[in-house]
Amino acid sequence: MSRYSAIRPSERLPEWLRRPIGNASAIEEVQNLVKQNGLNTICEEGRCPNRGECYAAGTATFLLGGSICTRSCAFCQVDKGRSPEALNPEEGERVAEAVLRMGLRYVVLTAVARDDLADHGASLFTNAMAAIRARNPLIAIEVLTPDFWGGVADQTKALQAQRQRLASVLKAQPVCFNHNLETVKRLQGEVRRGATYIRSLGLLAAARELAPSIPTKSGLMLGLGESKDEVVDTLKDLRRVDCQRITLGQYLRPSLAHIPVERYWHPTEFAELGAIASDLGFSQVRSGPLVRSSYHAAGD
Repeated sequence: MSRYSAIRPSERLPEWLRRPIGNASAIEEVQNLVKQNGLNTICEEGRCPNRGECYAAGTATFLLGGSICTRSCAFCQVDKGRSPEALNPEEGERVAEAVLRMGLRYVVLTAVARDDLADHGASLFTNAMAAIRARNPLIAIEVLTPDFWGGVADQTKALQAQRQRLASVLKAQPVCFNHNLETVKRLQGEVRRGATYIRSLGLLAAARELAPSIPTKSGLMLGLGESKDEVVDTLKDLRRVDCQRITLGQYLRPSLAHIPVERYWHPTEFAELGAIASDLGFSQVRSGPLVRSSYHAAGD
């Protein structure tokens, strides 16, 4: 049993977080297509509140590597396990076919953490990108990756391996490279098990060094116990590694087995943080209670 299972939310969801399901027909169409092709989307796995809007706008986020993650982050809806299912060798082709049938113009590819794989899932991204572009080279593809860390005990060799995995993804020329910090430095150990603040900042810095023409992006969830000053410090740290895009959204607890919400940030506070992020030099800022990593990813 989770150590969070006995903790219940102390208040009802604020009015500003209650939104209609949106375009039900677009949701049903995508759900059917995804199911028919044996695919996964983070939109569905994470039960994103914006999925109807995004589907109708021609954007979707595909989850590569199956539906079981090898890490056990305390906030995430995706299933966890030490023995994820075998890779589907046709996954990239099936994603590409779904993209074509859905008429998508902008695709976000993400993946569960696959620490069991030699390349930690880097080829999942490159294979899917190649398959999509073979069908339509004009489709824009953003990647939202795990940290590609691990496999060897020696820190120097681990860093080299991570850099090689990252380089292979960047060589495929995504239009944006996204890797989420998720929360402030103080809360990393509690929220992001298996990942670290410094390692993630290092990945974003390496992406800028290896592919300076590809913008980098990161995201934070608010409501886990962080202070405003901590959020601002995190934004500054991201700018120090030349991260250009940022998303700020409210954490919503998926179930009683997940880490609880400490507080709900008001829309005016998100607006204030968005203004601060713009002043710090982020070229694209998405800040609001229902903002998620891929929200309006293609731009306004």
